[in-house]
Amino acid sequence: MRKVNLAEKLSMFDDHWHPRIVGELNGQHVKLVKLLGAFDWHHHDEEDELFLVVKGRFRMELRDGTIDLEEGELFIVPRGVEHRPVAEEEAHVMLFEPASTLNTGNLRTEKTRERLERI
Repeated sequence: MRKVNLAEKLSMFDDHWHPRIVGELNGQHVKLVKLLGAFDWHHHDEEDELFLVVKGRFRMELRDGTIDLEEGELFIVPRGVEHRPVAEEEAHVMLFEPASTLNTGNLRTEKTRERLERI
């Protein structure tokens, strides 16, 4: 058992769209990621995803609208819903999702991370 300092963990990397695992519980991963720019449109057939803004802001684009997320806010994308996170400025985000979740969902692109680092 150990506590996790989010600011400390976020200071350990500078790249964008490359989640790191900082915890695990009940088959779920707790991940940290830095966002900048637009991600790829994708969906997850089997997994819901929780996005919690730790620092900054970003928008979650959905095919039927947009959700603006500010620091301290969270949004859950239900399985099967096509989405695309977009950050005009760097945003720090905590993700909570099943361990089986591939960051690019139904796609394989240059942003796909098959294996995630634990920090």
